[in-house]
Amino acid sequence: MNWGDAPAWAAFVVSVGALGVSIKARSDGKRSADAAERSAAVAEDALTHQRQMDAERRAAEDEANRPRVMLSCEHAHKAKWQLINHGTATATNVRITEAVGALHRPWPENLTLAPGEAYDFLMVGSMQEPLPTVIRVVWDSQENPVPLRVPPRRD
Repeated sequence: MNWGDAPAWAAFVVSVGALGVSIKARSDGKRSADAAERSAAVAEDALTHQRQMDAERRAAEDEANRPRVMLSCEHAHKAKWQLINHGTATATNVRITEAVGALHRPWPENLTLAPGEAYDFLMVGSMQEPLPTVIRVVWDSQENPVPLRVPPRRD
């Protein structure tokens, strides 16, 4: 064997080792890049989900804070009852959907109740026309009848 070739063989062995290290480093780099890409995709999905949840929460808050009509029927005195708007929105064109025989006067057309406002009406019960236990009303933007309990007379 010629010792002059030994440095060449040593260089060859070192270069093979360097090639192996290079291949391993490339593989590790590719795995690292793939993991980073997956992490970025997961982070993007999480951000999208968070934005969607924030939008839904804001929509729910907006809906909860939206002005609403809240009507109730309360007994005032003797044959006098009141329809009261306890809500934060104006009830326009309030109508009774069923005939109420005990109603003393016809229900007014285009009845409007601002927040906190009350409308006084008279009902007189008899054997033929007892006081109703519930009246059903509708108003603009509320076409499904809302039942309002008619409380008993206090006096």
